[in-house]
Amino acid sequence: MSPEPPAGGLERTLPREAYLSPEGFEREKERILFREWFVVGREEELAEAGDYVVKDVAGESILVVRTRGGRLAAHYNVCRHRGSQLVPDCLAGRFAGGIRCPYHSWTYTLEGELRTAPFLDEADGLARAELSLHPVGVDTWGGFVFVNLTPAEAAAAGHTLAAQLGPAPERLRRYPLGELRLGRRIAYEVRANWKVMLENYNECYHCGPVHPELCRLVPAFRQRGGSELDWERGIPHRDGAWTFTASGTTDRRPFPGLSEDERVRHKGELIYPNFMLSLSAEHVAAFYLLPGAVDRTTIVAEFLFHPDEVERDEFDPADAVDFWDLVNRQDWAICESVQRGMTSRVFQGGFYAPMESASLDIRRYISERLGR
Repeated sequence: MSPEPPAGGLERTLPREAYLSPEGFEREKERILFREWFVVGREEELAEAGDYVVKDVAGESILVVRTRGGRLAAHYNVCRHRGSQLVPDCLAGRFAGGIRCPYHSWTYTLEGELRTAPFLDEADGLARAELSLHPVGVDTWGGFVFVNLTPAEAAAAGHTLAAQLGPAPERLRRYPLGELRLGRRIAYEVRANWKVMLENYNECYHCGPVHPELCRLVPAFRQRGGSELDWERGIPHRDGAWTFTASGTTDRRPFPGLSEDERVRHKGELIYPNFMLSLSAEHVAAFYLLPGAVDRTTIVAEFLFHPDEVERDEFDPADAVDFWDLVNRQDWAICESVQRGMTSRVFQGGFYAPMESASLDIRRYISERLGR
């Protein structure tokens, strides 16, 4: 999947098939989405021993549970006996004891070991040690839960979550990510390839035409097509504004411990393959991309706030959430327009303008993992 040479000085995007081919999407699942650390949610969903959530990773149903010892464990949501799902998709709850299959009542410990199989024992050929649930790697950073669907391969290659995160934790070290609590969640169904959303997030060339309200709050987004944005330091708001709300202000206090810049500027991180993180002085918007098909992606947006603010009787996240919802819907609509346009017989691939240079990293990321 190596790109063609630049045309007239403009770098080419990935080719047409990368956005439209169902076979290509299947390769991405096997070689990227099932092998990378894939963000699925927040630790606060699993506060107590026995708590569980079922998450979708590109069509694979994954069960994440808090064990009696307090750690997280993750398993494929598949009974080893006859393949029944252990828990219905998109469900959360708490196991009273172990994990019991609804079909024949094979029961597993929260760590995934087979505990009981009714009316069967070793004399019947039951080898409990060989019938544990299929394991999934699980790790956390900043209160976010990540899973890896090929944990043995990842361990052998030294492919840890820390290695995948790279310098992001250091850049965001002053934000109290692990302490934050969910204020609101919105799920969007977007008819576009998952990489279209990543490319869109990685540039602000589109901000002027697509986001007039956002550009009134952050004039720098429309200046020179967003070509001079300093994401390392953070992006300044208009005079008198300091956070992502329509007014640019709020009655919530900035996170303690931020730098002077971070108290008035906005930061963003794109962590491959499916995590977009936008950080304001007093709230964080976390976006989890859940690819469902070559032209269909669910995006779960979670809006996180300091627990001291969430516990206030007058806490209301609407000023931030409503503004983000407006901006998000503008983004998803234009991404769907891109996806529709790429189905034209004349489209063979696009181009990156110089101010979209960060999107070249997506081309590199995909090409390194898939080759030509």
